[in-house]
Amino acid sequence: MNWCHAQDTTTFPTLGEVVRLDPALDELIEPGAKIEVLAGGFDWSEGPVWVPRDGGFLLFSDIPPNRVMKWVEGQGVSVFLDPSGYTGVGRYSREPGSNGMFLDPKGDLTLCEHGDRRVAMMTWDGGKRTLVDNYQGKRLNSPNDCVWSARGDLYFTDPPYGLPGQWDSPQRELDFCGVYRLSPAGELSLVDRTLNRPNGIGLSPDGRTLYVAQSESRAAIWRKYPVADDGSVGDGELFFDATEQGRQMRGLPDGLAVDAAGNVWATGPGGVWVFSPEGEPLGRIATGEATANCCFGGADGSHLYMTADMWLCRIKTKSKGQGF
Repeated sequence: MNWCHAQDTTTFPTLGEVVRLDPALDELIEPGAKIEVLAGGFDWSEGPVWVPRDGGFLLFSDIPPNRVMKWVEGQGVSVFLDPSGYTGVGRYSREPGSNGMFLDPKGDLTLCEHGDRRVAMMTWDGGKRTLVDNYQGKRLNSPNDCVWSARGDLYFTDPPYGLPGQWDSPQRELDFCGVYRLSPAGELSLVDRTLNRPNGIGLSPDGRTLYVAQSESRAAIWRKYPVADDGSVGDGELFFDATEQGRQMRGLPDGLAVDAAGNVWATGPGGVWVFSPEGEPLGRIATGEATANCCFGGADGSHLYMTADMWLCRIKTKSKGQGF
């Protein structure tokens, strides 16, 4: 694997453009802001998460080769974890590695692991354990993305993309793709089983709204769900429908990030869509590539990092991620 390293530099090549659909986007992205390419040469980059330890660095998944990569400003990319999502023998599937990652309330790393069909937690001294790998005794499909609430609830999605043969896999045990909640007490409950391909997931800053993306070409949508004080989730409703746009541009709803003001930055057709908390599309960060996921990070939380096919990219925003 030949990675495009960014060594001892803060000057990067650029790609794409910012498409402005509403003047309100100027409050979130400075006119003239560029999409920087930090590194490239990956098979399918996914699941970025900013880690504030040791001066700050970005982790992201490269799913097909079963690795988590680490990017450090001025140093470039290195392998952080190998294997990342499948620890069995031999070839498992086309996408065996970890996908979405998130830091839990204690700051430890949570990984959605395709091949091992579980959500796992890794402490920074190297210990790793399973958080959940089954629902009512049946193995999960291939956990895709996750988010933690401040009170310690873990919400995650479970489409079939990491299974051999995906939905047609003989190893599949569940007859649906679920959105789940793992409570602080360790109790797993099903939030929604009606989405054919649930994918990216995120929470509003007050923790009262859960957002879920569906990567389904016939219904390329994002849904939102009310979250009660005890972490339980009510019935969902449509947040935005990009099915028509999905027929015209590359990509489908995938990973997402919610900033400190409640704006939703969601990968989808044509790049990263920026929505107001009310679901109004303000603009789009058009990478020109199928864009898988995004997160806020950097020293002050104002950079949006994006995984776009073989690339790792970022753009400077006027917003901040939650917790910065």
